[in-house]
Amino acid sequence: MLKGKSAIVTGSTSGIGLGIARALVAQGANVMLNGFGEAAAISALQAELGKGGAKIAYSGADMTKPDQVAGLVADTVRELGSVDILVNNAGMQHVAPVDAFPLEMWDKVIQLNLTSCFQAIRAALPEMKKRNWGRIVNIASAHGLVASAEKSAYVAAKHGLIGLTKVVALETAKSGITANAICPGWVLTPLVQKQIDALAARKGISGEAAKIELLAEKQPSQEFATPEQIGGLAAFLCSPAADQIRGASLSIDGGWTAQ
Repeated sequence: MLKGKSAIVTGSTSGIGLGIARALVAQGANVMLNGFGEAAAISALQAELGKGGAKIAYSGADMTKPDQVAGLVADTVRELGSVDILVNNAGMQHVAPVDAFPLEMWDKVIQLNLTSCFQAIRAALPEMKKRNWGRIVNIASAHGLVASAEKSAYVAAKHGLIGLTKVVALETAKSGITANAICPGWVLTPLVQKQIDALAARKGISGEAAKIELLAEKQPSQEFATPEQIGGLAAFLCSPAADQIRGASLSIDGGWTAQ
């Protein structure tokens, strides 16, 4: 389905981003991986994903630095020939009450979860317009639709990302370019594992008990979503069946936002 197309997936060396990269490669896309990790592990990942013939490049661009965001798009054009698909997935979290939230952490969370997405879209759109085809998939969150205490920066960024998605969808509505957001609930990724560990330490309970408590509070299914499921939806949004899905926010959250 995506043979000959090239995709950028930010934050794709693990977790949700890696699940999305795998799904796009399975549909024939070439992929620019991005994220942090040991060089040997990343090389092994490139080799694994490229077994079927796809070109798998890697950029260590830091998405908190605007010049490196633009450089990531330019590197992808140079190495893979085009940018047809952009998946903005890189993210971070910080938890604190509003009146105790460190200003520097607010800036970092907003930059990575929202501003870098704008910067990447801004850089990639001209490439997509050249071919009158493109797919922009922003990985938002259930927290782009509802809020939780002590997550002010993350909630603000993800709400903003959904708004940005709608604007881009409207601006490209008469073209072959679409923009949509995926809103996962709890997904067992390294980011979420840190929250589970913190909850376990704070309450003096086991990791398993902390997982159950975390899910029970928000996610009625009491099951984590998986990176593979999110990857499957991202791949669908890149398909012809999704040509008229524009500006949508699609939840994979076990019923979280249905409550």
